[in-house]
Amino acid sequence: MQKSQSSATRLLRSSSRLSIPLLAGLLLLGGCAGSIPWEGPQGQESRTGAGEGRAACPVCPTCPPAPTCPAPAQPVVEVPPRLEAASWADLPGWQQDNLGVAWGAFLESCRGIASKVHAQAWAGVCSQAKVVDGQDNEAVRRFFETRLSPYAVVEGDGRREGMITGYYEPLIQGSRRKDAANATPVLGVPQDMLTIELGEVYPDLKHRRLRGRLEGSKVLPYWSRAEIDARLGGRWPGKTLLWVRDPVEFFFLQVQGSGRVQLPDGSRVRIGYADQNGHPYQSIGRLLVERGALKLEEASMQGIQAWARANPGQLQALLNSNPSYVFFRELPNTEGGPIGALGVPLTPERSIAIDPRHIPLGAPVWLATTRPNSNQPLNRLMLAQDTGGAIKGGVRADFFWGFGKEAGEQAGRMKQRGRMWVLLPPEAAPR
Repeated sequence: MQKSQSSATRLLRSSSRLSIPLLAGLLLLGGCAGSIPWEGPQGQESRTGAGEGRAACPVCPTCPPAPTCPAPAQPVVEVPPRLEAASWADLPGWQQDNLGVAWGAFLESCRGIASKVHAQAWAGVCSQAKVVDGQDNEAVRRFFETRLSPYAVVEGDGRREGMITGYYEPLIQGSRRKDAANATPVLGVPQDMLTIELGEVYPDLKHRRLRGRLEGSKVLPYWSRAEIDARLGGRWPGKTLLWVRDPVEFFFLQVQGSGRVQLPDGSRVRIGYADQNGHPYQSIGRLLVERGALKLEEASMQGIQAWARANPGQLQALLNSNPSYVFFRELPNTEGGPIGALGVPLTPERSIAIDPRHIPLGAPVWLATTRPNSNQPLNRLMLAQDTGGAIKGGVRADFFWGFGKEAGEQAGRMKQRGRMWVLLPPEAAPR
């Protein structure tokens, strides 16, 4: 101990520039080299690693191993739906359907397809269709069997069944002017809403578009339903087409995408889908079930309307839980069905809305499902002539029931399982 202290003293005297931390380290080393014992864990003098007659410095504990970082999660790759070659015998009820009833709708599809990007693939088939006697059911069947081939729609996970819902063209009461009875606005497309076509920049995102608004130099999402409702008290950047009486009935007209408004003088105005605010559709029926306000079997259009009339104070908050908002345009008040996304009138019980990312718009589709709230088969030829914000996926369709109250009763109850086959000419067959 004395020898070690003398060494430290000589170093201190030899340099006035020696730092305090270095001095402390030297003193510590000197102490460790001396004979001061270190009490081990059991209170005994430890000799491990020491020179003869000297105690060892304490051994620093070993640091625990660093935890192994988990491997990064692999990204989930969404497999898109696909079309699989099938035979006519695979189509339930193909021989029993009166295909002549659907022939007029098929000719309308040919007219609509003519202006689409896939028109060339259908040109030959649609040209040959002009000479077919649409009143002859067997002639129509032979035409489809010889010119087209069926392809089963299969989801990416292998599922062949999906959800089949219904929609219709409603009639609601309204006015050209706002008054105490008619206070819910029917809005046209706002002038400040931007539409960004993603497919023009990224071909893989065809049929995808964004809706936004400018705030300074930034593009922000367009207003949600709740935000639109809050801004209606001020200056709205667009035209108000009409004012309607019942906000719940108008909400369901937005879900349907088209409808008619009866004015006080008895005349009617037809309105159709013009655009949407870009927010995803959220089911208010599902929300009421999750809250325990309705049972699952009660969450039909009629059940939701009954709940709304019994709970008027909670209605607006419920509607605002669906951020999606549909804007309308006024259409010619002609006979026949409303104009669908294909640009042709829809045919009651022969037109369906589909997801155009997976089903070609305008194509014939064989649908195998059941009638609303029953197990009675509903197997028939349909035409994919419309789209919808809530229609996402391959085996997914919205069945158009027609106009008025009776059609609404059927549409409101329809939530069935079903299968789908697309009928395509060789030029449009999947590669």
